[in-house]
Amino acid sequence: MTLEAFFLAHPETAIAFSGGVDSAYLLDAAAKYAKRYRAYYVQSPFQPRFEREDAERLAELLSAELTVLPMDVLAVRGVAENPADRCYLCKTAILSAIWKQARADGFSVLLDGTNASDEDGDRPGMRALRELGVLSPLRLCGLHKAEIRKRSREAGLFTWDKPAYACLATRIPTGEVITAGKLEAVERAESFLSALGFTDFRVRTQNGHARIQLRQAQLPLLLEHRAEIAAALRQWYRTVSLDLEVRE
Repeated sequence: MTLEAFFLAHPETAIAFSGGVDSAYLLDAAAKYAKRYRAYYVQSPFQPRFEREDAERLAELLSAELTVLPMDVLAVRGVAENPADRCYLCKTAILSAIWKQARADGFSVLLDGTNASDEDGDRPGMRALRELGVLSPLRLCGLHKAEIRKRSREAGLFTWDKPAYACLATRIPTGEVITAGKLEAVERAESFLSALGFTDFRVRTQNGHARIQLRQAQLPLLLEHRAEIAAALRQWYRTVSLDLEVRE
């Protein structure tokens, strides 16, 4: 099946939109092939500011209607306690909120950007997709990540080379309570490192301590700014360390 054929069969669709590579390409396909569509972005403490900015920028580029739904995911039962199934609880709440608004807007089909490279074991939230009847056209059409990036580049989407990004809550280990303050500290720390030129990295946190994960190629940049980074991150963390198991 092609995406054009999918949208011919589903001409009116709501799209759970994150602003990442996959949902961006899906939105572009909807703009080309759907009869009526709308993107829905859920703004929560788990998403950094740049994700919403990317989502709004892309929607404007494609002249797509975008609805931003604010949500306090920390108020969702069980999420703040950060259990092993936190992603499922969060995903269920987010998709339920999108479904509620989408149905109010007259849509009966909801899509997300899961692709053919995403196996069930890779995403704890996959269960939520199945239970809530969310369709994943990129996966149904057999489109893998590399192909989506290639097509996105050809389509002129600025997201084509955007690094994979997991929500801020993933920086906090399972079982440690998640608070708005911890999420804000992670966002500020990662924003500081981004401004220095770091890409595709993480600032992990545990009980008030920060651990930086980055790619081996960026180790020289870290050493160049070591003192500056330590001083900045000590605003939010008791200690700052480097994870020797660097991202590959």
